[in-house]
Amino acid sequence: MIKIDNTLTPAALLPKIDALWRASAPKILSLDAEEKPGTATPVFTVQGKYTARGWTEWTQGFVYGSAILQYDATGDEQFLEIGRNRTRDKMAHHITHIGVHDHGFNNVSTYGNLLRLMVEGKIPYNQTERDFYELALKCTGAVQAARWTQIAGGGGYIYSFNGPHSLFADTIRSLRALSVSHSLGHVLMGERDARISLLERLIQHAKTTADFAVFYGEGRDFYDLRGRTAHESIFNLNDGNFRCPNSQQGFSPFTTWTRGQAWIIAGYPEQLEWIATLDDSELAPYGGREAVEELLLKPALATCDFYIEQTPVDGIPYWDTGAPELHRISDYLNRPAQIENDFEPVDSSAAAIAAQGLLRLGRYLEKKGDPAGAKYWQAGLTVASTVLAEPYLSTDANHQGLILHSIYHRPNGWDYIPEGSLIPRGESSMWGDYHARELALYLQRLAKDETYYTFFGGLSAK
Repeated sequence: MIKIDNTLTPAALLPKIDALWRASAPKILSLDAEEKPGTATPVFTVQGKYTARGWTEWTQGFVYGSAILQYDATGDEQFLEIGRNRTRDKMAHHITHIGVHDHGFNNVSTYGNLLRLMVEGKIPYNQTERDFYELALKCTGAVQAARWTQIAGGGGYIYSFNGPHSLFADTIRSLRALSVSHSLGHVLMGERDARISLLERLIQHAKTTADFAVFYGEGRDFYDLRGRTAHESIFNLNDGNFRCPNSQQGFSPFTTWTRGQAWIIAGYPEQLEWIATLDDSELAPYGGREAVEELLLKPALATCDFYIEQTPVDGIPYWDTGAPELHRISDYLNRPAQIENDFEPVDSSAAAIAAQGLLRLGRYLEKKGDPAGAKYWQAGLTVASTVLAEPYLSTDANHQGLILHSIYHRPNGWDYIPEGSLIPRGESSMWGDYHARELALYLQRLAKDETYYTFFGGLSAK
């Protein structure tokens, strides 16, 4: 269980945040200098060098989005130019990519961050440039929403790249594409000019994920532990009924792959923040504000509680809470995560993602007057304090990764195992590095009393 440090504040973490940005800058420049036309997107490191290997190019937005975040945090304009130019020149095909569920990852991290900076006044206002970003974001939300499977009893979900039968836990964090598109006044147009609400699809996807990817200790199956998550949920396309949990990157359908859970931990609280920008009239067709907030809050609370209870004291989880050799690591939940062990790897990227969700949930509850918010807030600060510093922060200029000890795909054996080790360690991932930067920016803005950081950047629904 995480040993929550109740003395931490965002301001107390500023030295670690400053060190992160100093370490981050040369790594972004190194990646940009080595990028060649036609090469695949960097995904994870092997012996300190970023390489490409994966199912789809779901990390390109994190590469260029990292440069934009670096500018946001430091004001160094060379990173703005990298992020802006690469987004303009290389991201267009992601906007209309009909084969993936990753639109929120690729396009909100690039076009979305640039629009946010303009709305916030952190880059010069240019109407033509703003129109460009807005059109990209309108389109990406609609394209993502078109990947739709209806299920029995009404509702549905945005299906994964595995096909229409497959719901991934990851997609809850990619719903930000639908949120921004809706806030910009956009809809998905269907047959006979049907106007399909992006808000409706967002809420229905969030409900389906909450109902089938998250467990609540209510006896759904023999392994129904409150807060446990399944990476994938499988549906029968003939009748729309749920069939079974599954896992692509975790150990099993009945254990919790921690990065998959982290996407849920981060995704629901940030949607709670966005829903707060909508008028009551927009939420009335879905039961009203209270019902929608409860829909999002229930899985957020369950998964955050599980993360706190099932993670080592320093806030860094192992790659799966049911990994088969975990029992061979003595008392593993009651001491810091053991990076160098002979049995199961940790996953720092899950921590970088989950920390932000814990913080946002804590802040949301505190604004509602719920004293439980303090627990999640301080837990988020505790995780951040660990993951933003050595031995997780990479200060080695020769290592292109920023956050060490990340895991990509343990079942497929894609992660590099260094000589002398029995498990993967010492490497980074593009999503882990991006979300560590996003976490650092979130906390930096709070510590310096700057504009509160959200993915929608002050946009209000039109």
